[in-house]
Amino acid sequence: MGDHGLLYSIALIFSGAAALATLAMFARQSLLVVYILLGIILGAVGPNWASNPSVINEIANFGIVFLLFLLGLSMHPQKLLTSLRSSLLLASLSSVVFFAAAAGVAAAFGMGLIDSVVIGLAMMFSSTIIGLKLLPSAELYRQRTGELIISVLLLQDLFAIVVLLVLQSRGVDAYDVGLLLLSLPGLIVVAFVIERYVLDPLIHRFDAIQEYVFLVALGWCLGFSVVAESVGLSAEVGAFIAGVALAASASTRFIARRLAPLRDFFLILFFFAVGADLDLGQLDAIWAPALAIAAFILLIKPWMFARLLQRAGDDAVTSREVGLRLGQASEFSLLVGFLAVENAVISSGAGAVIHLATVATFIGSSALVNQLLTTPSNPVRAGERGD
Repeated sequence: MGDHGLLYSIALIFSGAAALATLAMFARQSLLVVYILLGIILGAVGPNWASNPSVINEIANFGIVFLLFLLGLSMHPQKLLTSLRSSLLLASLSSVVFFAAAAGVAAAFGMGLIDSVVIGLAMMFSSTIIGLKLLPSAELYRQRTGELIISVLLLQDLFAIVVLLVLQSRGVDAYDVGLLLLSLPGLIVVAFVIERYVLDPLIHRFDAIQEYVFLVALGWCLGFSVVAESVGLSAEVGAFIAGVALAASASTRFIARRLAPLRDFFLILFFFAVGADLDLGQLDAIWAPALAIAAFILLIKPWMFARLLQRAGDDAVTSREVGLRLGQASEFSLLVGFLAVENAVISSGAGAVIHLATVATFIGSSALVNQLLTTPSNPVRAGERGD
């Protein structure tokens, strides 16, 4: 693919994805699995156009930015604050457990202390994309299950930013961490001030011109994402704040409908690139620890989330569903592995273990959720099919 133009690559990706997706629909499998497998297949037979991890990161940013922005559009600020406060202990305790479990498995396979620690850090997080993309509809965002998933993922995103800061500076910089904690409330205030005194009057005055409303929303989403990155936060957090600030607009539903296709386009490319970037040349050396870590994550994350939620007072059904939907590694795991290798914190082998384990959890968790729970590609729960 590397010798052809962009149009050829895009055509090959989407034509192949459409063909495999047809088979997946008959088999009642998650479409996210299709995109990853297509990337692995095409990446193995030809030059890997996504071999540069920065390309994966850029592609991921667009898809996740739009995903978080659309999510923010459906969230009431007061309800969001309540959810975040109630989920802080859950997110913190679960992160510690997942870190220790993954690091312990890595050490059991003879990996060094630093390699094991970074692998543990990478496996702490759950996937924002999978957790939200496999929710059945926007209505679930307003239910207890959706609230828990969203609040845990947002808190994990903040934890991940701190981990990335440490990896980039190769140590804990108290000044940077303090600046990060101060920048978040400041950014929230700025977002709501701009929305109230600039965006809301403009949208209200020109709401009959839908193209203009779409353009303003797109510029607001991407522009505020860049602002968030410039103050040390992630583009995803910035997009979410921008969406929450705009949630009261009368044009919210129109904006969500227009941005959804863009979100899906970039997320397809992201998952394809994740599969295509898998280094099959190191497979013989890394498959055992990577798959062991992945299996452990797929087993322990759903169980641990469910136990912690039940102890906090949630019912068994909700606790089990939240655990299953958060039972994988994260797109942040890939970034943690890449930065750790780039900054010579861990070996390239450990980075490959993180990548393969993450991909395996993406595939396993997506398939499991699609079979056992309600998802967009499987709107009927397994227990309700009658088969």
